[in-house]
Amino acid sequence: MDLSLLLTLGVIHSLALISPGPDFAIMVKIATQQLRSTALATAVGISLAILVHTILSLTGVSLLIKSSHFLYLAVQLGGASYLAWMGFGALNSVVRRVSSAEVKTPAAAEHAGQPAPHAHVRPMSRRQGFFAGLYTNLLNPKAMVFFLTLFSALITPEVKADTKMAAALLLLLLSLAWFGFLALVLSKPRVQLGLERFMPAIDGIIGVIFITVAAAIIYGLLG
Repeated sequence: MDLSLLLTLGVIHSLALISPGPDFAIMVKIATQQLRSTALATAVGISLAILVHTILSLTGVSLLIKSSHFLYLAVQLGGASYLAWMGFGALNSVVRRVSSAEVKTPAAAEHAGQPAPHAHVRPMSRRQGFFAGLYTNLLNPKAMVFFLTLFSALITPEVKADTKMAAALLLLLLSLAWFGFLALVLSKPRVQLGLERFMPAIDGIIGVIFITVAAAIIYGLLG
């Protein structure tokens, strides 16, 4: 087993995990607005999608998809559409929050007291949280390209099967650790209450991230 290769993969993947992107954005959105169990399900969904990307890259399926103009175009269009839909959904929640705040009368606000963290948010089940995380990563063409590039550069034909299996397991565990950590920390009631007044800004930033990534994908297709 090539431990130096695994260490290199672990460091690169860890840096990619903590960088801002759709995975981080959806994790923050759900963890700060939903129940802890839903946030943890989202973390599992993202991590399993990363495992799928890893396996597809190691087996050459991702390379086959990227080599086919039709398949890769379909993946890019589908991924961009999903990310844009998520982005507009986040921006729509900003509009709902602002509209709700505007219609509340001063008297109602005085007697309402501290708002509940989920007052303006539609509750999500664990299943919905899981698939939100799964689809956000799995349908992101940039994630597929990242793993394909990473493994093409580091996993040569000489690398043994046990190292490949260890690499897939390592990336899965690192993903679970990072997104699980975010889920546990950001879903604390005290943290959610503290961030409640910043939710419109958080949703707005998350919406912009999703739409920007979707626009970049479409721009790449047109370029």
